[in-house]
Amino acid sequence: MKIICGLGNPGRQYEGNRHNIGFMVLDALAAKWKADFTSTKWESRLAQARFAGETVLLLEPQTFMNLSGTSLGQAARFYKVPAADVLVVHDELDLPFAKLQLKSGGGSGGHNGLNSIRESWGEESYGRLRFGIDKPQGPGAKDRVVGHVLGDFSKDEREQLPALIGRAIEGCEIWTREGMQGAMNKFNRK
Repeated sequence: MKIICGLGNPGRQYEGNRHNIGFMVLDALAAKWKADFTSTKWESRLAQARFAGETVLLLEPQTFMNLSGTSLGQAARFYKVPAADVLVVHDELDLPFAKLQLKSGGGSGGHNGLNSIRESWGEESYGRLRFGIDKPQGPGAKDRVVGHVLGDFSKDEREQLPALIGRAIEGCEIWTREGMQGAMNKFNRK
């Protein structure tokens, strides 16, 4: 079994936020794989799918970003899924908008969802699909980070999202078929 976890915040008011790109990708992936989020457990929405001969649990924590590691940690422990078989899809300030990158392990870079995973599950070596949302620029940029991640995508960004989400789905599928090393070799070079 593998787990793909999308990070975001529950509630309609957050649906279009940059911070919710993990949910957007998982919703689109579930639709493509014809998997329904019909189950709730560990304070998360769950869907189960079969892809490339693998059973894949799609998990969207409903605990808000700062506590999302609780849901993932409980699911991974329950199913005895090692970190190498977990992929977390999340927004990434340190990448320009539209840059997508697969990565294995590493620190949180200040991302509260990734901090929560480390604190709740104790793991850092899981896979990540980093979806670039860019940082605010100019004077006072650091003071605008929270508003930026909790803000909706701009009109121009929204127009690009369908193709980018499709690319993110491609990354999830390559990871599911080939594991992280093979996926990074194929996906990150495009």
